[in-house]
Amino acid sequence: MQIITTHKNTDFDALASMVAATVLYPEAVCVLPKMVNPNVKAFLSIHKDLFDMRSSDEIDFNKVKRLIVVDTNSWSRLDRMDALAKRDDVEIILWDHHKGEGDIKATWKCLEEIGANITLMVRRLKKEKKKISPIQATLFLAGLYEDTGNLTFPSSTAEDAHAAGFLLENRADLNVIGTLLRQAYGEKQKNILFEMLQNAERSKISGYSVSINMLEINGHVNGLAVVVGMYREILNVDAAFGIFTNREKDRCMVISRSNAEGLDVGSIMRSMGGGGHPGAASAMLKSVNPAAVEEWIRELIEGNQQASVQISDIMSFPVFTVELNTSMEKVAAILKEKGCTGLPVVDGERLVGIISRRDFKKIKRESQLKSPVKAFMSTNIMTIEPGKSPIQAARLMVKHDVGRLPVVENGRIIGIITRSDSMLYFYDMLPD
Repeated sequence: MQIITTHKNTDFDALASMVAATVLYPEAVCVLPKMVNPNVKAFLSIHKDLFDMRSSDEIDFNKVKRLIVVDTNSWSRLDRMDALAKRDDVEIILWDHHKGEGDIKATWKCLEEIGANITLMVRRLKKEKKKISPIQATLFLAGLYEDTGNLTFPSSTAEDAHAAGFLLENRADLNVIGTLLRQAYGEKQKNILFEMLQNAERSKISGYSVSINMLEINGHVNGLAVVVGMYREILNVDAAFGIFTNREKDRCMVISRSNAEGLDVGSIMRSMGGGGHPGAASAMLKSVNPAAVEEWIRELIEGNQQASVQISDIMSFPVFTVELNTSMEKVAAILKEKGCTGLPVVDGERLVGIISRRDFKKIKRESQLKSPVKAFMSTNIMTIEPGKSPIQAARLMVKHDVGRLPVVENGRIIGIITRSDSMLYFYDMLPD
């Protein structure tokens, strides 16, 4: 037996990918998670006779020999698939477009960062010259548009646009898609948004304006993602996080929206066991303290800004230093010889100061050139750790008006980063 499944809170991209998988793997049947997006639920209620969707209760997992997973790469995001996770005799085929690898070890996989997962499936459908019906094309385009914001999200690619063109050629109906993607926003959503705005707070985290809002809700409320999106826009922050708790069910839904290129909420939600995209993501947590969730989000935002290029990749080393009692005359000669504008001052291996060309302005008499560097050095030292990012280094240098930052690890100076180093990074001039 072969089955196809996807993540909980199934959206149109996930549903479209499941249906596309039935075209590519005609012997497989779709197993739909119990929790689906409200718009998807409405769509299936109308089109249930066109798409054969099973529940996990209808499947004899002992007979499953192949599992096809679409639009996720995490076991925790699948619904009632734990029995298969423990077996090593099941062939697993994986289709996912999210950043980073998860914990599903696939026999074969197509794992590629792109705007929508259905785009990857359309690529294969085109290659194998599979025929698709107008309703399939419409569903596929709905999934593509939903995950790319009608091709406006920064994660959208040229291939997503080409896939959209292909689906339109196959008679995808834009009028139907407009109806499918209409977001739920009624009295309940208005009340929640109003309450969130009354308690709204903004804060700066890693240079980004962020608002984290905790709210207790009763029963099931559709359209919370719409509310969080509107909340972010009204507050005009880089990212907004809604922590919605339901005490009856002892669970907490975290929904996030971001429009800052460097603030990847998808990565943050994946760290919390959820998933999503750089601009839109969510996670479902059980038996948690909302205050602890907020602190967790803050810590993840701070850690999320670690760039793939770190200070240790672009710093200069070994570092030429001068001792405390080195004369200013000798320091001037070293600066000229090395062609640099400043040097760290050390006492043994301990960093105690920085001497720069601007410090020479403190010298009023020629005889002072014989004085030790400790008399003129700056002792208010800004340092940075090797694991930090170039953007964090640049912010420190701008904030404190310094031209260089010693890179310190375990109390020892291991390198130095200058304004020039950071500019080389920002203008993409680093050597390959």
